[in-house]
Amino acid sequence: MGGVAIALATVVGFAFIVPRVDADIMQSTWLAIPVAGIAMFIVGVLDDRLQLTPLAKLVSSLIIGAFLVFSLARRPDDALPLTHTLVATIWFAGVCHAFNLLDNMDGLAAGVAVVAAGFLAWLLGPSIGAAIVVLLVALCGALIGFLYWNRPPARLFMGDCGSLFIGAVIAGASLLPVLQERTPFPWTSILVVVILVVPLFDTAFVLVLRRLAGRSATRGGTDHVSHRLVSLGFSERSAVRILYLLGIVGGLTALALVMGGIEQMIPVAALFAVLVTLVGIYLARVPAYSAQDFKALERSPLAPLLKDLTFKWHAGEVMLDLTLITACYYFAYRLRFEGEDLNRFLPYFTASLPVVLGCKLASLYGSGLYQRSWETFSLRDIAVVVRGVFMGSLLSVLAAAYFYRFEGFSRVVFIIDGLLLMIAIVATRASFRSMSLVAAARSKRSRRVLVYGAGAFGQLIVREMRANPDWLMNPVVFIDDDPTKVHRWIMGVPVRGSLNQLEPAMRKYKVDEVILSSPSINGSIEHTIREVCALRECPVRRLHMSIS
Repeated sequence: MGGVAIALATVVGFAFIVPRVDADIMQSTWLAIPVAGIAMFIVGVLDDRLQLTPLAKLVSSLIIGAFLVFSLARRPDDALPLTHTLVATIWFAGVCHAFNLLDNMDGLAAGVAVVAAGFLAWLLGPSIGAAIVVLLVALCGALIGFLYWNRPPARLFMGDCGSLFIGAVIAGASLLPVLQERTPFPWTSILVVVILVVPLFDTAFVLVLRRLAGRSATRGGTDHVSHRLVSLGFSERSAVRILYLLGIVGGLTALALVMGGIEQMIPVAALFAVLVTLVGIYLARVPAYSAQDFKALERSPLAPLLKDLTFKWHAGEVMLDLTLITACYYFAYRLRFEGEDLNRFLPYFTASLPVVLGCKLASLYGSGLYQRSWETFSLRDIAVVVRGVFMGSLLSVLAAAYFYRFEGFSRVVFIIDGLLLMIAIVATRASFRSMSLVAAARSKRSRRVLVYGAGAFGQLIVREMRANPDWLMNPVVFIDDDPTKVHRWIMGVPVRGSLNQLEPAMRKYKVDEVILSSPSINGSIEHTIREVCALRECPVRRLHMSIS
């Protein structure tokens, strides 16, 4: 009944307010959007009651989408191009089913829809008109009311009728500004895609990986982005909040595109796409299927290529660096110049970009960067990045001097570009390790471990815990008798005093297990540690290392 409440509240709120906003109701084309939403709601009710086949739902959404596109642009003297019509119809059906697929965890689809509808109304309000802004605001209000009952543990669910209605309203509203741009490439579509990043990303992620795994695209399962976050150890609430955050970041990226101009801020969208891609690659490595499901993939003729792209990342790294080099070089110009100066110097950026790409890719390859593993990225790898970026910047400067005698170029641009590219490469390479550390720290399945002894053995134990997620051990605090280490952080773990601080530290950090890291921790000290742990029913272990 949650879907019924959402649709009813949205339509009633919209019908009550919109006459005060737009008096010329009958002549407005926007009426087709709430009608399409109601039509998809009916399809959802039939599916909830009669269990329609996936094909029936797909055909229904395409039919409703086609009539919606016709209603939004039906003037014979100004008809839509053929490609716009086809893409718009498929887009409507795709967004409807994206929200339908996203409804796989309590509070997820409704919360993401609030974020998406809110940013659509805020950023595209002038293009979609006051009436549709009211419709989106009414939808947000209905969803916020629904979330009160749908938050974990949920007592009310939206069903297919609710998710399809939400998808239809948001899809219809997103089509309006895009269809108004009668250009070969409607730039507003970039804004719409960025705002709807969560449902689109989740749908594409699931469909691609199911296809690679030899599974049916319509077969349900726990392989969505939210499920993989839970498999990493996050709670369901945390997984939902992470996807809320991704949606908000997408909306803020769209805001940056609006404020800076879409065509000028394309590198911003490219960097956001890189972020989403990195998250997708990382989550694709999280187990979601049984080994039997990958037999079709292993027999595929593309298996060697896919294996290389998945586990070695060479081709992916090069494409990523192409994007980073272009974006950083462009941002360097925007940071150095503004106004008329920017317009005067941008042609030099365009003309020199191919040479800069070649010089920097060659330098990064020569530095050995592509032989480094993302999962073990460390300070030694940063030195490789610095060497590669420095050589690339130097070769770029020499090329500009040779081909253009450095006329129209700025030394400051190359300095800013080098710094930005260094930060970008380090951030992307360290992303996998950072995500693994965050996932391990937030995992609900991992035992919270206190390591007694912050010396070389203790640091080695912490490093191994983080390198082996199968251990399900999360180091949260050190105890060490050396007063020079107290109140310091070692390997990201705080040191909280000596033996007399053991019990308070165990209580504060909710420790599940104590590890003795050094053979020197024995005698009366070990006896006291075991007594304190026995009172709190906390196991104590000593890890031994042997060389065979």
